[in-house]
Amino acid sequence: MANSGKGTFQPDSDVHISFEDQQKINKFARLNAKVDDLKEELKVKQNDMKNLEEAVEELSLTDDSEKIPYLIGEVFMCQGLEDTLKFLDEAKGRKTNEINDLEGRCDELKSQMSELKAHLYGKFGSHINLENEDE
Repeated sequence: MANSGKGTFQPDSDVHISFEDQQKINKFARLNAKVDDLKEELKVKQNDMKNLEEAVEELSLTDDSEKIPYLIGEVFMCQGLEDTLKFLDEAKGRKTNEINDLEGRCDELKSQMSELKAHLYGKFGSHINLENEDE
């Protein structure tokens, strides 16, 4: 009885996966997981940056003579508007550097993945699927 159902697994005798190919597939999977982790971390950093920018916008509405509570570690310090804006500007600079670093690392991993993908698709063609569901 031949089973031609869509969800059944039918091994293809033409496809042979060598140890080296399996290592490349595993490396691709690890890189893909790292990229996903970096994307999540990037979202958090971008949200932090948005919060810093919103804080600067809110402070533009305050009076220069008001003392502004600024959280440093676990302690609030009351300081003037100019000092608070300086701290926020420095925090934005650090956050921008962190975001750029994460984007660079993500691009580097994607480049490695592209090389592996090209090799694996070249060898296995339609017998392998390396595409993300997100993309």
